[in-house]
Amino acid sequence: MFTRLLIATTLTLFTPAALLAKVTKQTVYGYPNCLIIENATTRVVICGESGGRVLEYSLRGKNSLYLQEQETGEPRQPGRPAAMTAGRFDIGPEKVIPRHPVLWSGRWQGSVTGPNSVRVTSQVDKATGVALTRDFELAAKGTHLSCRQTIHNRSERVTEWCHWSRTFARGNGVCVIPLTANSRFPNKYVMYEDGDKINIRPTDPNIRVRDGFLEILATPKEPKLGMDSYAGWFAYFMKNDIVFVKRFPTFPNRVYNEAAGLTISIWYPEDRRVELEPIGPRERLDPGKSASFTEDWYLYEQAFPGSEKIDLAALKSRVDKLANP
Repeated sequence: MFTRLLIATTLTLFTPAALLAKVTKQTVYGYPNCLIIENATTRVVICGESGGRVLEYSLRGKNSLYLQEQETGEPRQPGRPAAMTAGRFDIGPEKVIPRHPVLWSGRWQGSVTGPNSVRVTSQVDKATGVALTRDFELAAKGTHLSCRQTIHNRSERVTEWCHWSRTFARGNGVCVIPLTANSRFPNKYVMYEDGDKINIRPTDPNIRVRDGFLEILATPKEPKLGMDSYAGWFAYFMKNDIVFVKRFPTFPNRVYNEAAGLTISIWYPEDRRVELEPIGPRERLDPGKSASFTEDWYLYEQAFPGSEKIDLAALKSRVDKLANP
C-alpha cells in the first residue's frame, strides 16, 4: 500500500480548537499540497491539485469515499490526468451547462482559514463565467464536516447555475431518503433511461417506499435516479459498517433548474461506487454577485443491515441528534 504521508507540516497550533482538531499539509496518494483536517476520530483530506475535491472523509481509519488510488493502491503518476473520484463537487444543471474542466479537474489554490478549516479556490472559468470557492470545516469533536460551495459571477453577464454535489461513496450500500408530501413523481422518484429519457413511473425490485421513506436496496435496472424531496437529508449505509449522512437546505418556493427539477440524484451502478448528489436551486447572479450552498456531512458506526430492514424511526432520530447534539 502506497504510504499516505510523505510530507507533514503542521500549519495551526496553540489555539483551543487546535488541541482537538488541526490542519496539516501533506502529499497524499501522489497529490501534493493536500490540506488535512483531523481530530481524534475523523480525518478529511482536501485536494486542490485536481478539482478541489475531498479525497478522504474517514471515521476511525475507514474512508467513506470511493477513491480509486486508494482502492488500487497505486498513487497518481505525475503528469497523468487524475481519476476524478471521491468527494467531488460541481455546478449544473448537467444537461445544459458547457464543459468546464477548469472548475471540474483544474488546479485549485488551497489555504488554511482556521485551526480546523480550509478553503480551496478555483481559477475563473470562461465557459461558465464563474469561479468557485469551497470552504471545509471539521468540528473539533466528532465527524461533522461543513462543506460550503460559493459561486462567484466573474463575467459581465447574468449567470444561472446551481450547486451540484457529485460525491462518490463506497458502492453496494443502502440509500435511505425521507419523502415529503406533494411529490411531482407518481412513484416518488424518476429513473433516467437510454441517456436522456426520464421515466416518471419507474418500478424496480431494488427500490421501495416504506413508512415515508424511499429505500434503494441494491443496483437498480438503470443507475441514475432522481427525487424531489424537501426533507433536506439522506443516509447511506455502507458495507464497512459506516453510515454517511448528508444534510442540506431545500427551497420549496425556488426554481430548481435541473431537467426534472430534482433536489437529489443518486447514481447507483453495478460497481464499487455510488454517487450521492444533493442539488441546489438556480442561482441567478448579476455580474460581481455570489451565492453559497452548504452541505453538512456526518459519519457514524452501525452494522450494515444486510437483509434486515432498517429501523427508519431510529434513523430519523439519530440524524436529528447529529444536527442538534
